Amino acid sequence: MPFAAALSHHPDAAVAAGEAIGQCFEGIGPEPDLAVVFITPHHLGALGAITSTIQATLEPRHLLGASAVAVLGGSHGIEGPPGLALWVGRFPGAIETTWIRAERSEGGYAVRGLDPERLDRGRTLLVVADPYSLPLDGILAHLGRDHPDLRVIGGLASAPGGPGVNRLVLDGRVVDHGAVGVLLDVDATPTTVVSQGCRPVGQPFTVTAAEGNVVVQLGGRPALERLYEVLDALDPIDRAAFARGPQCGIVVDDAKLDYERGDFVIRGIVGIDRDRGAVAVGDTVPVGATVQFQVRDAASAGEDLAALLAPHTADAALVFTCNGRGAHLFGTADHDPALVQELLGPRAAVAGMFCAGELGPIGRRNVLHGFTASVALFRDTPGPGDAAA
Repeated sequence: MPFAAALSHHPDAAVAAGEAIGQCFEGIGPEPDLAVVFITPHHLGALGAITSTIQATLEPRHLLGASAVAVLGGSHGIEGPPGLALWVGRFPGAIETTWIRAERSEGGYAVRGLDPERLDRGRTLLVVADPYSLPLDGILAHLGRDHPDLRVIGGLASAPGGPGVNRLVLDGRVVDHGAVGVLLDVDATPTTVVSQGCRPVGQPFTVTAAEGNVVVQLGGRPALERLYEVLDALDPIDRAAFARGPQCGIVVDDAKLDYERGDFVIRGIVGIDRDRGAVAVGDTVPVGATVQFQVRDAASAGEDLAALLAPHTADAALVFTCNGRGAHLFGTADHDPALVQELLGPRAAVAGMFCAGELGPIGRRNVLHGFTASVALFRDTPGPGDAAA
């Protein structure tokens, strides 16, 4: 199952596509099972031509793509200047493509492209989506309810400019709405790593009173009081980091007694109610859930990604990292791709994009994230501990 990846920063779209195609062709030859292309906004007007050139030259069985504010390949990210990243691979198992879109109906809207029989044949849905035209939270809830064994990983297109600007590629078609994806069966499915870039502080608390996303009590006491207790116990560096962007981790499996990386869905603290002593979180938090406050900073984010990747080996990776990471968080666009490349080795084919939201499983729940790096790891032959969960 060979792979190849390439990154071009040439400002001319035709030259950039030619460079990337040439490197990938040299890497694995023609007719890969899947090609994935990511472009910065500079190349939006040429995306149709880029798509046609990839199909005519590489002849991939399937082609997926998206526009993004920044792209990455190998150990480098391109933020600001023009960029084009291309990733290609061959798989032993079956893959199918799908275009998911919301269409108006008498009841509001109907979602197309989620055929139950096709979803049941897949193990992983690798997807890139327009952030403005699809009810992703509802779709993820539907998939979790009706297809609990299907994992979803990918990202949201992030070209700046608002609704209607982003472009998605599915085989020979360029579209401006919905989501495009490939369903990978068990033989082709990747290992998924989702790094939310946080570390827990304080102790876990049981939610004893809540209303939707407003946590009223933690362990029988006002939630805001608990938050201040945790904050007061932090050292000055952690206190400053927490104050810049306080986070709350919601445990996904309350049957566990000890919580580690990957046991939490991280959501931002979006407000406080001093009169009620309540804390508002960016997600519904049910009574009985376990939560723990979290710190996110550059050091924690880098440590988290490295720790989650360390147990795995892979020959290729597709990386969907947040556009709030890169230079905004680490001071360089190279941080995430360089870390992935370093840990997987110089021969691994690494490419991806900076997203407006990232998709990836936490436990058995598929989640829409922010400030996250969601990574799909592919191997020729899965080793011990690397089988898809």
